[in-house]
Amino acid sequence: MTAIDDLPLRLLKVSTDADGIATVTLNRPEKRNALNAATVEELVTLFSAIPRAGIRAVVLRAEGAHFCAGLDLVEHLNADRTPAEFMQICLRWHEAFNKMEYSGVPIIAALKGAVVGGGLELASAVHIRVADHGTYFALPEGQRGLFTGGGATIRVADLVGKARMIDMMLTGRIYRGEEAVSVGLCQYLVDDSEARAMELARAVAANTPLANFAVCSAISHMQNMSALDAAYAESMVAGIVNTQPAAKGRLAAFADKTGARVRPD
Repeated sequence: MTAIDDLPLRLLKVSTDADGIATVTLNRPEKRNALNAATVEELVTLFSAIPRAGIRAVVLRAEGAHFCAGLDLVEHLNADRTPAEFMQICLRWHEAFNKMEYSGVPIIAALKGAVVGGGLELASAVHIRVADHGTYFALPEGQRGLFTGGGATIRVADLVGKARMIDMMLTGRIYRGEEAVSVGLCQYLVDDSEARAMELARAVAANTPLANFAVCSAISHMQNMSALDAAYAESMVAGIVNTQPAAKGRLAAFADKTGARVRPD
């Protein structure tokens, strides 16, 4: 077990509750929570520790009016990085976001305001995205003479498709509201994204940890495999998860009709 509350974090805030839910807060509201190099390093540190800390689910939220406005462009301009230096910055973004996506711990993002550029790359690395009615999504890199470096070509293109991503980057197209849901940028659109994200976190935290681990890691791994290899890997994971002792009581409850049934509201 790793105590995440004791990690040396300055730009992220973390709290945990008795149910094993961690609330992680982006804490640069004066910069619209833009991601500077130090914040990315804190994300690497934190999400390296979370899978070993007994955390059952994570709510990722932000201070201020905006979730994340992307790369800290002022830091980038002032740093005057070489191509090799910026490549190393991008690799750290990939390290952070890979640790999130493949952690095996469900991460639910509570989105609001700007989810732009690198902020959308961050949001695309979580497992469930909950937006409020003020949330907007954009990839303005093309208009700024830039190119995505934090995984948008992998994750955002997977969410919305190649053609929509190219359109977003070339034209600065903004998605919001029901249209954002319909193209796959978020799964929920609600009045209070933080309250709904916590509600979902409590629901998924009630699942068996092994089932959550499989859902929040194996699916992403299998998407990177050939169909033949993915079928083999899926069979192996199902063999382990579907025979776990922790599931037997739930299966028995289904069999004797005392368990929850799958029915529409």
